[in-house]
Amino acid sequence: MRLADKVAIITGGAEGIGRAYALGFAKEGAKVVIADVNQTAAEVLVGELVKDGYEALAIKTDVSKVKDVGEMVRRTLERFGRIDILVNNAAKFQRNPAARATIWELDPAEWESVIAVNLTGVFLCCRAVLPHMIEQQRGKIINIASSLAFLGESRFAHYSASKGGVVSFTRALAREVGRYNINVNTLCPGYTLSGDPRSITEEMRQREVPARILRRSEWPEDLVGTAVYLASADSDFVTGQAIVVDGGHVLH
Repeated sequence: MRLADKVAIITGGAEGIGRAYALGFAKEGAKVVIADVNQTAAEVLVGELVKDGYEALAIKTDVSKVKDVGEMVRRTLERFGRIDILVNNAAKFQRNPAARATIWELDPAEWESVIAVNLTGVFLCCRAVLPHMIEQQRGKIINIASSLAFLGESRFAHYSASKGGVVSFTRALAREVGRYNINVNTLCPGYTLSGDPRSITEEMRQREVPARILRRSEWPEDLVGTAVYLASADSDFVTGQAIVVDGGHVLH
């Protein structure tokens, strides 16, 4: 198992793509912390994992709040004693829908809300775990962006900007923490059928699939292998990279 005895925090890990990461990491031997605003869903998933013989912890966390993020780290260390992997998956888009509007019609409050979760939340979580990773001289941070960081999306500028910011933030952070043997990379999914009927409209699906080299829909399970790779020793000499997993829509 590639993640045996590693402790992994997965934000937004209770449902959808985050749930797939959590299941995949647990199967590879990781002790998984499900940090999610939906505490009920997080506890349900933890119950399933524990029933299957895995170690897991649910923590209600709003990644845009400094206090919540601090509590997430405190409870993880209290339970498991270390943090080896951080997956910054929580975002406004699917389960917490981001509004669609032209730039001139977009409510500034909606802009700020998306940036607060999708970009500031990544910063806050990295900021909170890094002192512990630096102390242990090892760590893996996987920031989840999107293919829209490269494509852009009409009437979705706040989301596209937030994910572009994640890519740039990852590159800057990788340069800062490489001396501590900490890897920081970005995983960029395409439109993914996450199980939430609000997540991808039929119009999106019909537009996206023909644009891909691999002409089919994308599922959460399509992302797990790359996430495990970035969390494992297999990627020890990979940092500052943005890996797009979207069936070949974006080539960069």
